[in-house]
Amino acid sequence: MKLLTAALLLVPISALFAGAQIPEHEHHRIQNVVVIFQENRSPDNLFHGLPNADIANVGVNSQGQQITLQPAPMVTNYDLAHTHAAFVAMYDNGNMDGADKVKVTCNKGANNCPPPNAQFMYVNPSDVDPYFQMAQQYTFGDRMFQTNQGPSFPAHQFIVSGTSAPSPNSNLFAAENPMGVSNPANNAGCTAPSAEFVKMIDPSGSESQKMYPCFDHLTLMDLLDFNGISWRYYAPSAGSIWTAPNAINHLRFGDDWNNVILKPTQILTDISNGQLASVTWVMPSGRSSDHPGITDGTGPSWVASIVNAIGNSQYWDNTVIIITWDDWGGWYDHVAPTIINSYEYGFRVPLIVVSPFARQGYVSHVTHDFGSIVKFIEEVYRLPSLGYADALADDLSDCFDFHRHNRFQAIKAPHNKQYFLKDKRPPTDPDDD
Repeated sequence: MKLLTAALLLVPISALFAGAQIPEHEHHRIQNVVVIFQENRSPDNLFHGLPNADIANVGVNSQGQQITLQPAPMVTNYDLAHTHAAFVAMYDNGNMDGADKVKVTCNKGANNCPPPNAQFMYVNPSDVDPYFQMAQQYTFGDRMFQTNQGPSFPAHQFIVSGTSAPSPNSNLFAAENPMGVSNPANNAGCTAPSAEFVKMIDPSGSESQKMYPCFDHLTLMDLLDFNGISWRYYAPSAGSIWTAPNAINHLRFGDDWNNVILKPTQILTDISNGQLASVTWVMPSGRSSDHPGITDGTGPSWVASIVNAIGNSQYWDNTVIIITWDDWGGWYDHVAPTIINSYEYGFRVPLIVVSPFARQGYVSHVTHDFGSIVKFIEEVYRLPSLGYADALADDLSDCFDFHRHNRFQAIKAPHNKQYFLKDKRPPTDPDDD
């Protein structure tokens, strides 16, 4: 696998490490990084009323009308479009007044759907109290932007490698979720049927090109492997659009696939059994994903169960937990992102950093994106830059105070880890009913 990966770059992989100049940090105190990737929420939607955070109470639609955001439960009977086209419509050349143009899709058999101004809703804080506890006790970021201007499949590529390009020197990005076959969301990546394809966006913004959704370039996993650093990626199924390694050829068909755990709840037993990897990505089941129209509302408890498991384990003293959401989900958000090309950057998503080293009760107003997470991991483990979004990003350094060491306080939640461990239903994927 290493020879294959090096060949992809046309240079020996060892040369990358020989030239790496990673500055000394307090990061040497961190031994474990856990990235929890939830689904489809914006700060204005999920963290209404969070003290000191830039959260809007009122939005503007395409008619110039002011729309007061209304409360709604976490569990909705509809979903919102979050394609690149939906981004373009809502962004409206930086005016941020096109949310009402985002398509609403009601669940089959839904009553009174869609509600008025369906895009201008915020989740009742009582439904997401565990998130508020973590955000207020540790660090919340109100300038965290998804790197891509689109949905989950490319977002999950960015979180492991800082790009959704198909190869190292390509000027294309995978822009959308795969399509072309029945229920493609559960048949994605390098094991997908041959008829499946993903639309690619070029520097002009055109999505006229398409290709089979199986790519090959360096990822963080390769850099970790080369340094002998353990990693695991927990996901609901092999073919999910949330299973990023499945869309990278050498990860899917090499020994590294053994590090992909197709049972999200195993993260809880791995923690208790002292088997937490140095770097971990955790994808939820659809039921616990926060994804509108799919979630059953257990997402905050799911995340809290992981945080509590780590907090009450041997790992707390040396661990950083980074919680973010893969895209904005079509919900209104009032902060315009900086645009650097035809596909970067996307809208804001929430960010919570939980750690004994995280600044307490702090709201970060520093601009972060998924590349910041990649860069942070690179710096913690003294890895070179992948040279994609990580090369442009900050490293989350404002979120930490290494002179402190916060004692863990359990996050109160409606469901604990036993609820998830005892749930024998098969994990659901993004588009499962």
